[in-house]
Amino acid sequence: MSASSMSPRYRPIPQSDAVRPAGALPLTGGPLWFDRVSEHRRDAPPRLIPAGELPADALAPLTARRAPICGLSLDRPRIMAVLNVTPDSFSDGGRHLRCQDAIARAEALIDAGADILDIGGESTRPGADPVPEAEEVCRTIPVITALRAAGISAPISIDTRKAAVARAAFDAGADLFNDVSALTYDPVSVAIAAASGKPVCLMHARGDPRTMQDAPRYDDVLLDVTDFLDARIAAATAAGIPRAHILIDPGIGFGKTPGHNLDLTRGLSVLHGLGCAIVFGASRKRFIGAIGNAPEPASRGPGSLAVALEALRQGAHVLRVHDAAETRQALALWAALNAPA
Repeated sequence: MSASSMSPRYRPIPQSDAVRPAGALPLTGGPLWFDRVSEHRRDAPPRLIPAGELPADALAPLTARRAPICGLSLDRPRIMAVLNVTPDSFSDGGRHLRCQDAIARAEALIDAGADILDIGGESTRPGADPVPEAEEVCRTIPVITALRAAGISAPISIDTRKAAVARAAFDAGADLFNDVSALTYDPVSVAIAAASGKPVCLMHARGDPRTMQDAPRYDDVLLDVTDFLDARIAAATAAGIPRAHILIDPGIGFGKTPGHNLDLTRGLSVLHGLGCAIVFGASRKRFIGAIGNAPEPASRGPGSLAVALEALRQGAHVLRVHDAAETRQALALWAALNAPA
């Protein structure tokens, strides 16, 4: 185990009350604040300490405002809407295979309040088989090209593990490389991402889609995921990707049990210590159905909103969702309730 993996991680305890103590600090420059942190070590139980006792280098990323992504300021939470052009995605597979159907869906998502469109041509649901690169290109690039030809200017994210797909998507007008493998699946992904100058989203996943749910285990899921993302950020910045261009995603449902998903959601604010904007994607995931007694993905909207609101309470910057209109409404109420007095 490396020395860095033995270093403490500091999880701010976010608050939103209008009455703030004298030592309250803004969480990543947003409406939430904190005055205590939970110190997490591998060799000791967590303990609460005053935020003022943190070393300066640990405190700085917890308070610094996050840079805009794809031209969108992060002074308020953003909605990344899922648009799968696949036959087998767990929630909407087969619905948007035809280009005209995908365009209609994209327009509806934007009208519903989506800030970013996340277009994927390979299902990464548990048990899914990989899709050949050429097939993934054929599914995604015509849609991106058509969206730009139709005058849709909203940022487009390409949800792929393959560098060639990302490069083709950038050429067609995409703005963000969203990789569930955190740029590890394809050995040239880091170089392609760096050369593009586009932002990237690095997600944690244990194993590949075919095997990731085969009895996943962690020593400490919160620390293991944080250490992994820290290492991937280091690899990306070493390749020339500015930290301000990096988003991070804990990978809810990707090689995690329901208990792991709950622990990561409760402890999400620990990721602020990595100094990057946080993407949270739990929409319609299987654990929501298991806990909420909703066997069908399309019936998991209420549970998805409940989990998304908890992620907002932890300071998430971007919510990746299927239900844009419902999320926008919930987000508007959350913002009204938590706006500074």
